Amino acid sequence: MHTLQIELGARSYPIVIGHDLLTADNLLPNVTHQIMVVTNQTIAPLYLDKALAALSTRSVQHVILPDGEQHKSTQTLDLIYEALLTHRFDRGCTVLALGGGVIGDMAGFAAASYQRGVNFVQVPTTLLAQVDSSVGGKTAVNHPLGKNMIGAFHQPKAVFADMNVLQSLSDREFKAGLAEVIKYGFILDAEFFAWLEDNIEPLLARDSDAIAWAVRRSCEVKAAIVAADELEHGQRALLNFGHTFGHAIEAGMGYGVWLHGEAISAGMVMALDMSERTGRIGNNTVQRGVHLLERAGLPIAPPSSMTPEQMLSYMARDKKVSAGQLKLILARAIGETEVTTEFTEQELNATLGKFLG
Repeated sequence: MHTLQIELGARSYPIVIGHDLLTADNLLPNVTHQIMVVTNQTIAPLYLDKALAALSTRSVQHVILPDGEQHKSTQTLDLIYEALLTHRFDRGCTVLALGGGVIGDMAGFAAASYQRGVNFVQVPTTLLAQVDSSVGGKTAVNHPLGKNMIGAFHQPKAVFADMNVLQSLSDREFKAGLAEVIKYGFILDAEFFAWLEDNIEPLLARDSDAIAWAVRRSCEVKAAIVAADELEHGQRALLNFGHTFGHAIEAGMGYGVWLHGEAISAGMVMALDMSERTGRIGNNTVQRGVHLLERAGLPIAPPSSMTPEQMLSYMARDKKVSAGQLKLILARAIGETEVTTEFTEQELNATLGKFLG
Protein backbone atom coordinates (compact mmCIF):
# COMPACT_ATOMS: atom_id res chain seq x y z
CA MET A 1 0.00 0.00 0.00
CA HIS A 2 1.22 3.50 -0.88
CA THR A 3 -0.36 6.81 0.10
CA LEU A 4 0.07 10.12 -1.72
CA GLN A 5 -1.21 13.41 -0.38
CA ILE A 6 -2.94 16.09 -2.43
CA GLU A 7 -1.78 19.26 -0.71
CA LEU A 8 -4.63 21.77 -0.74
CA GLY A 9 -4.53 23.20 2.74
CA ALA A 10 -7.78 22.47 4.57
CA ARG A 11 -8.99 20.47 1.56
CA SER A 12 -5.95 18.16 1.44
CA TYR A 13 -6.68 14.45 1.10
CA PRO A 14 -4.94 11.10 0.59
CA ILE A 15 -4.78 8.88 -2.48
CA VAL A 16 -4.38 5.32 -1.21
CA ILE A 17 -2.97 2.89 -3.80
CA GLY A 18 -2.87 -0.81 -2.96
CA HIS A 19 -4.42 -4.27 -3.16
CA ASP A 20 -7.60 -5.58 -1.53
CA LEU A 21 -8.72 -2.13 -0.40
CA LEU A 22 -12.35 -3.01 -1.08
CA THR A 23 -12.22 -5.91 1.36
CA ALA A 24 -10.51 -3.97 4.14
CA ASP A 25 -12.76 -3.56 7.17
CA ASN A 26 -11.27 -0.12 7.78
CA LEU A 27 -12.41 1.40 4.48
CA LEU A 28 -13.22 5.04 5.24
CA PRO A 29 -12.10 4.88 8.87
CA ASN A 30 -12.93 8.56 9.46
CA VAL A 31 -16.43 8.40 8.02
CA THR A 32 -19.02 7.47 10.64
CA HIS A 33 -22.22 9.06 9.34
CA GLN A 34 -24.62 8.26 6.49
CA ILE A 35 -23.01 6.90 3.31
CA MET A 36 -24.61 6.74 -0.14
CA VAL A 37 -22.73 4.36 -2.45
CA VAL A 38 -23.23 5.35 -6.09
CA THR A 39 -22.37 2.67 -8.65
CA ASN A 40 -23.64 1.28 -11.95
CA GLN A 41 -25.18 -1.88 -13.39
CA THR A 42 -21.81 -3.26 -14.50
CA ILE A 43 -19.85 -2.63 -11.30
CA ALA A 44 -22.59 -3.55 -8.81
CA PRO A 45 -22.50 -7.34 -9.41
CA LEU A 46 -18.68 -7.31 -9.12
CA TYR A 47 -17.89 -5.04 -6.18
CA LEU A 48 -20.96 -3.58 -4.47
CA ASP A 49 -21.28 -6.37 -1.88
CA LYS A 50 -17.58 -6.05 -1.00
CA ALA A 51 -17.89 -2.31 -0.52
CA LEU A 52 -21.04 -2.63 1.57
CA ALA A 53 -19.35 -5.26 3.76
CA ALA A 54 -16.37 -2.95 4.30
CA LEU A 55 -18.80 -0.22 5.37
CA SER A 56 -21.08 -2.48 7.40
CA THR A 57 -20.71 -0.59 10.68
CA ARG A 58 -22.19 2.60 9.14
CA SER A 59 -25.61 3.66 7.94
CA VAL A 60 -25.27 2.79 4.25
CA GLN A 61 -27.60 3.03 1.26
CA HIS A 62 -26.83 2.62 -2.42
CA VAL A 63 -28.09 3.63 -5.84
CA ILE A 64 -27.33 1.74 -9.07
CA LEU A 65 -27.19 3.84 -12.25
CA PRO A 66 -27.22 2.74 -15.90
CA ASP A 67 -23.74 2.23 -17.33
CA GLY A 68 -22.15 4.33 -20.07
CA GLU A 69 -21.07 7.82 -21.04
CA GLN A 70 -24.44 8.31 -22.76
CA HIS A 71 -26.06 8.28 -19.30
CA LYS A 72 -23.83 11.01 -17.86
CA SER A 73 -26.69 13.48 -17.86
CA THR A 74 -28.86 15.63 -15.62
CA GLN A 75 -31.62 13.03 -15.96
CA THR A 76 -29.42 10.30 -14.45
CA LEU A 77 -28.12 12.76 -11.84
CA ASP A 78 -31.68 13.06 -10.52
CA LEU A 79 -31.55 9.38 -9.50
CA ILE A 80 -28.79 10.21 -7.01
CA TYR A 81 -30.67 13.21 -5.60
CA GLU A 82 -33.82 11.09 -5.30
CA ALA A 83 -31.96 8.40 -3.32
CA LEU A 84 -30.39 10.98 -0.99
CA LEU A 85 -33.73 12.67 -0.37
CA THR A 86 -35.71 9.45 -0.03
CA HIS A 87 -33.37 8.21 2.71
CA ARG A 88 -33.23 11.66 4.36
CA PHE A 89 -29.49 12.13 4.07
CA ASP A 90 -28.33 15.29 5.82
CA ARG A 91 -25.41 17.68 5.42
CA GLY A 92 -23.07 15.37 7.33
CA CYS A 93 -23.47 12.53 4.82
CA THR A 94 -20.88 11.11 2.42
CA VAL A 95 -21.40 10.22 -1.24
CA LEU A 96 -19.07 7.36 -2.24
CA ALA A 97 -18.39 6.85 -5.95
CA LEU A 98 -17.77 3.17 -6.77
CA GLY A 99 -17.02 2.99 -10.47
CA GLY A 100 -15.22 4.59 -13.37
CA GLY A 101 -15.00 8.19 -14.51
CA VAL A 102 -18.68 8.57 -15.35
CA ILE A 103 -19.76 7.44 -11.87
CA GLY A 104 -17.07 9.56 -10.20
CA ASP A 105 -18.06 12.68 -12.11
CA MET A 106 -21.79 12.28 -11.47
CA ALA A 107 -21.47 11.26 -7.82
CA GLY A 108 -19.05 14.14 -7.27
CA PHE A 109 -21.38 16.67 -8.85
CA ALA A 110 -24.26 15.33 -6.77
CA ALA A 111 -22.09 15.73 -3.65
CA ALA A 112 -21.09 19.26 -4.69
CA SER A 113 -24.68 20.37 -5.14
CA TYR A 114 -26.73 18.34 -2.63
CA GLN A 115 -27.60 20.68 0.25
CA ARG A 116 -24.89 22.97 -1.22
CA GLY A 117 -22.11 20.47 -0.67
CA VAL A 118 -21.55 17.22 1.25
CA ASN A 119 -18.61 14.85 1.73
CA PHE A 120 -17.37 12.86 -1.25
CA VAL A 121 -15.09 9.79 -1.54
CA GLN A 122 -13.75 8.17 -4.72
CA VAL A 123 -13.27 4.40 -5.12
CA PRO A 124 -12.33 4.24 -8.83
CA THR A 125 -12.67 0.89 -10.59
CA THR A 126 -11.10 1.65 -13.98
CA LEU A 127 -7.53 2.49 -14.88
CA LEU A 128 -8.61 5.78 -16.42
CA ALA A 129 -10.45 6.81 -13.27
CA GLN A 130 -7.61 5.76 -10.97
CA VAL A 131 -4.98 7.80 -12.80
CA ASP A 132 -7.06 10.77 -13.86
CA SER A 133 -10.71 11.52 -13.20
CA SER A 134 -10.81 10.47 -9.52
CA VAL A 135 -8.02 12.89 -8.60
CA GLY A 136 -8.39 16.66 -8.56
CA GLY A 137 -12.02 17.44 -7.76
CA LYS A 138 -13.47 18.00 -11.22
CA THR A 139 -17.10 16.87 -11.33
CA ALA A 140 -19.61 17.27 -14.15
CA VAL A 141 -22.29 15.91 -16.42
CA ASN A 142 -22.49 16.15 -20.19
CA HIS A 143 -24.81 18.15 -22.41
CA PRO A 144 -25.61 17.14 -26.01
CA LEU A 145 -23.74 20.25 -27.15
CA GLY A 146 -20.60 19.70 -25.07
CA LYS A 147 -18.81 17.32 -22.70
CA ASN A 148 -18.51 18.19 -19.00
CA MET A 149 -20.02 21.63 -19.52
CA ILE A 150 -22.20 21.47 -16.38
CA GLY A 151 -20.20 20.83 -13.23
CA ALA A 152 -18.25 22.08 -10.24
CA PHE A 153 -14.91 21.73 -8.48
CA HIS A 154 -15.50 19.57 -5.39
CA GLN A 155 -12.52 17.80 -3.83
CA PRO A 156 -13.02 14.31 -2.38
CA LYS A 157 -12.10 13.46 1.19
CA ALA A 158 -10.05 10.48 -0.04
CA VAL A 159 -9.34 8.33 -3.09
CA PHE A 160 -8.91 4.55 -2.75
CA ALA A 161 -7.33 2.92 -5.83
CA ASP A 162 -7.55 -0.86 -5.50
CA MET A 163 -5.23 -2.54 -8.02
CA ASN A 164 -7.19 -5.81 -7.89
CA VAL A 165 -10.24 -4.36 -9.63
CA LEU A 166 -8.25 -3.61 -12.78
CA GLN A 167 -8.00 -7.33 -13.58
CA SER A 168 -11.74 -7.42 -14.35
CA LEU A 169 -11.58 -4.67 -16.99
CA SER A 170 -12.09 -5.54 -20.64
CA ASP A 171 -9.06 -5.09 -22.89
CA ARG A 172 -10.76 -2.11 -24.51
CA GLU A 173 -11.39 -0.36 -21.18
CA PHE A 174 -7.88 -1.08 -19.94
CA LYS A 175 -6.26 0.29 -23.11
CA ALA A 176 -8.45 3.39 -22.90
CA GLY A 177 -6.99 4.02 -19.45
CA LEU A 178 -3.46 3.73 -20.82
CA ALA A 179 -4.14 6.80 -22.98
CA GLU A 180 -4.31 8.97 -19.86
CA VAL A 181 -1.21 7.29 -18.42
CA ILE A 182 0.72 8.07 -21.61
CA LYS A 183 -0.58 11.64 -21.43
CA TYR A 184 1.35 12.26 -18.20
CA GLY A 185 4.60 11.37 -19.94
CA PHE A 186 3.75 13.73 -22.79
CA ILE A 187 2.90 16.72 -20.66
CA LEU A 188 5.46 16.75 -17.87
CA ASP A 189 7.67 13.67 -17.46
CA ALA A 190 10.00 12.58 -20.25
CA GLU A 191 11.57 9.93 -18.01
CA PHE A 192 8.15 8.38 -17.36
CA PHE A 193 7.41 8.46 -21.10
CA ALA A 194 10.63 6.54 -21.75
CA TRP A 195 9.67 4.04 -19.03
CA LEU A 196 6.34 3.53 -20.77
CA GLU A 197 8.12 2.89 -24.06
CA ASP A 198 10.15 0.16 -22.32
CA ASN A 199 7.22 -1.31 -20.38
CA ILE A 200 4.13 -1.08 -22.58
CA GLU A 201 4.06 -4.85 -23.14
CA PRO A 202 4.11 -5.70 -19.39
CA LEU A 203 1.37 -3.13 -18.88
CA LEU A 204 -0.78 -4.68 -21.60
CA ALA A 205 -0.17 -8.07 -19.98
CA ARG A 206 -1.43 -6.47 -16.71
CA ASP A 207 1.75 -7.14 -14.78
CA SER A 208 0.84 -6.05 -11.24
CA ASP A 209 4.14 -4.30 -10.50
CA ALA A 210 4.07 -2.38 -13.80
CA ILE A 211 0.46 -1.30 -13.28
CA ALA A 212 1.09 -0.21 -9.70
CA TRP A 213 4.02 1.98 -10.74
CA ALA A 214 2.11 3.47 -13.69
CA VAL A 215 -0.83 4.37 -11.42
CA ARG A 216 1.43 5.76 -8.72
CA ARG A 217 3.53 7.90 -11.07
CA SER A 218 0.46 9.20 -12.91
CA CYS A 219 -1.14 10.20 -9.61
CA GLU A 220 2.10 11.86 -8.45
CA VAL A 221 2.21 14.02 -11.59
CA LYS A 222 -1.45 14.96 -11.32
CA ALA A 223 -1.20 15.61 -7.56
CA ALA A 224 1.63 18.09 -8.11
CA ILE A 225 -0.28 19.92 -10.84
CA VAL A 226 -3.55 20.08 -8.87
CA ALA A 227 -1.76 21.32 -5.74
CA ALA A 228 -0.20 24.14 -7.78
CA ASP A 229 -3.37 25.11 -9.68
CA GLU A 230 -6.53 23.68 -8.12
CA LEU A 231 -9.06 25.65 -10.18
CA GLU A 232 -7.28 25.45 -13.56
CA HIS A 233 -6.21 29.04 -13.96
CA GLY A 234 -2.85 28.05 -15.49
CA GLN A 235 -0.71 24.90 -15.32
CA ARG A 236 -3.60 22.51 -14.66
CA ALA A 237 -4.86 23.09 -18.19
CA LEU A 238 -1.87 21.02 -19.36
CA LEU A 239 -3.82 17.96 -18.17
CA ASN A 240 -6.13 18.59 -21.13
CA PHE A 241 -3.46 17.69 -23.71
CA GLY A 242 -5.39 16.17 -26.63
CA HIS A 243 -8.72 16.81 -24.92
CA THR A 244 -9.99 19.69 -27.06
CA PHE A 245 -9.86 17.42 -30.11
CA GLY A 246 -10.86 14.34 -28.08
CA HIS A 247 -13.94 15.87 -26.47
CA ALA A 248 -15.10 17.00 -29.92
CA ILE A 249 -14.80 13.39 -31.10
CA GLU A 250 -16.85 12.11 -28.15
CA ALA A 251 -19.60 14.69 -28.62
CA GLY A 252 -19.62 14.41 -32.41
CA MET A 253 -19.85 10.61 -32.45
CA GLY A 254 -22.37 10.45 -29.61
CA TYR A 255 -21.28 9.83 -26.04
CA GLY A 256 -20.18 6.25 -25.46
CA VAL A 257 -19.49 5.33 -29.10
CA TRP A 258 -15.80 6.11 -28.56
CA LEU A 259 -14.44 5.60 -25.06
CA HIS A 260 -12.91 8.69 -23.49
CA GLY A 261 -9.36 7.31 -23.65
CA GLU A 262 -9.77 6.31 -27.28
CA ALA A 263 -10.88 9.82 -28.22
CA ILE A 264 -8.05 11.37 -26.19
CA SER A 265 -5.49 9.14 -27.94
CA ALA A 266 -6.61 10.39 -31.35
CA GLY A 267 -6.76 13.92 -29.93
CA MET A 268 -3.16 13.72 -28.71
CA VAL A 269 -2.01 12.65 -32.18
CA MET A 270 -3.80 15.68 -33.64
CA ALA A 271 -2.20 17.91 -30.99
CA LEU A 272 1.22 16.50 -31.89
CA ASP A 273 0.54 17.26 -35.56
CA MET A 274 -0.37 20.84 -34.62
CA SER A 275 2.79 21.05 -32.50
CA GLU A 276 4.92 20.04 -35.47
CA ARG A 277 2.97 22.20 -37.89
CA THR A 278 3.59 25.28 -35.72
CA GLY A 279 7.32 24.55 -35.43
CA ARG A 280 7.37 23.48 -31.79
CA ILE A 281 8.60 19.91 -32.32
CA GLY A 282 10.15 17.80 -35.04
CA ASN A 283 8.73 14.75 -36.76
CA ASN A 284 10.83 12.36 -34.66
CA THR A 285 8.97 13.51 -31.56
CA VAL A 286 5.64 13.06 -33.31
CA GLN A 287 6.58 9.55 -34.37
CA ARG A 288 7.64 8.56 -30.84
CA GLY A 289 4.24 9.59 -29.56
CA VAL A 290 2.26 7.97 -32.35
CA HIS A 291 4.27 4.75 -32.09
CA LEU A 292 3.69 4.40 -28.34
CA LEU A 293 -0.06 4.98 -28.67
CA GLU A 294 -0.17 2.49 -31.55
CA ARG A 295 1.71 -0.12 -29.49
CA ALA A 296 -0.84 0.42 -26.71
CA GLY A 297 -3.60 -0.56 -29.14
CA LEU A 298 -5.13 2.90 -29.20
CA PRO A 299 -6.59 4.91 -32.12
CA ILE A 300 -4.15 7.28 -33.81
CA ALA A 301 -6.72 9.09 -35.96
CA PRO A 302 -10.23 10.46 -35.41
CA PRO A 303 -13.26 8.75 -37.00
CA SER A 304 -13.37 9.28 -40.74
CA SER A 305 -17.09 10.03 -40.57
CA MET A 306 -16.45 13.38 -38.86
CA THR A 307 -15.91 16.48 -40.97
CA PRO A 308 -13.59 19.42 -40.18
CA GLU A 309 -16.64 21.67 -39.85
CA GLN A 310 -18.28 19.30 -37.37
CA MET A 311 -15.17 19.07 -35.22
CA LEU A 312 -14.67 22.84 -35.25
CA SER A 313 -18.24 23.41 -34.11
CA TYR A 314 -17.65 21.28 -31.01
CA MET A 315 -14.18 22.71 -30.38
CA ALA A 316 -15.72 26.19 -30.34
CA ARG A 317 -17.69 25.16 -27.23
CA ASP A 318 -14.60 23.93 -25.40
CA LYS A 319 -14.17 25.18 -21.82
CA LYS A 320 -10.76 26.60 -22.74
CA VAL A 321 -12.34 29.08 -25.14
CA SER A 322 -11.90 32.55 -23.63
CA ALA A 323 -13.22 35.77 -25.16
CA GLY A 324 -13.98 33.80 -28.30
CA GLN A 325 -10.39 32.57 -28.63
CA LEU A 326 -9.58 28.86 -28.65
CA LYS A 327 -6.64 27.67 -26.55
CA LEU A 328 -4.76 24.47 -27.31
CA ILE A 329 -2.22 22.46 -25.32
CA LEU A 330 0.73 21.84 -27.63
CA ALA A 331 4.02 20.02 -27.12
CA ARG A 332 7.48 21.59 -27.17
CA ALA A 333 9.15 18.25 -26.46
CA ILE A 334 8.31 14.94 -24.84
CA GLY A 335 7.63 16.00 -21.25
CA GLU A 336 7.13 19.69 -22.05
CA THR A 337 3.83 21.26 -23.08
CA GLU A 338 2.22 24.69 -23.08
CA VAL A 339 -1.22 26.29 -23.19
CA THR A 340 -1.25 28.59 -26.17
CA THR A 341 -3.27 30.67 -28.59
CA GLU A 342 -0.23 31.10 -30.83
CA PHE A 343 -1.37 29.20 -33.89
CA THR A 344 -3.15 30.36 -37.00
CA GLU A 345 -6.54 29.42 -38.35
CA GLN A 346 -4.77 28.07 -41.41
CA GLU A 347 -2.59 25.75 -39.28
CA LEU A 348 -5.59 24.42 -37.39
CA ASN A 349 -7.54 23.89 -40.61
CA ALA A 350 -4.55 22.08 -42.10
CA THR A 351 -4.45 19.63 -39.20
CA LEU A 352 -8.19 19.04 -39.40
CA GLY A 353 -7.94 18.60 -43.15
CA LYS A 354 -5.13 16.07 -42.79
CA PHE A 355 -7.15 13.82 -40.51
CA LEU A 356 -10.69 14.59 -41.64
CA GLY A 357 -10.30 15.76 -45.21
